[in-house]
Amino acid sequence: QVQLVESGGGSVQPGGSLNLSCVASGITFNQWRFGWYREVPGKERERVAITDPNGVGKKYGDSMKGRITISRDNNRNTVYLAMRSLQPGDTAAYFCRAYQLGVDTDYWGQGTQVTVSS
Repeated sequence: QVQLVESGGGSVQPGGSLNLSCVASGITFNQWRFGWYREVPGKERERVAITDPNGVGKKYGDSMKGRITISRDNNRNTVYLAMRSLQPGDTAAYFCRAYQLGVDTDYWGQGTQVTVSS
C-alpha cells in the first residue's frame, strides 16, 4: 500500500525555522511529483510548494515564497520542506502529496502540525 509519512513539525517562536520530511513507500518514488500543502481549520487548503520528479522544477506559493525550499532525495524516497523566518500566520497542518500529471490518483500523508507563537 502507498504510504506518505510527514515528520518534523513542532512549536517554534516567530523567526524560527523548521525542516519537514515526507517519506514515501509503495510507489516508484522518482516517477512522482510531490507537493507540500497547509491547512488551517475553516480555511481552504493552500499549496505552498511543488517539485517535479527529479527535483529540478519547483514552484512556490505566494504566502511562503522566499522563506521555504522544497527538495527531494530520490535515494531515500524523501521530500523535504525547509522553512525559515516562520511567522504566526504559518501555523497550520502541513501535508505531503504525491501526484502525476494527467492522472487522477494522488496520495496524501497524515500531516504534521506546525505552530508558530511567542
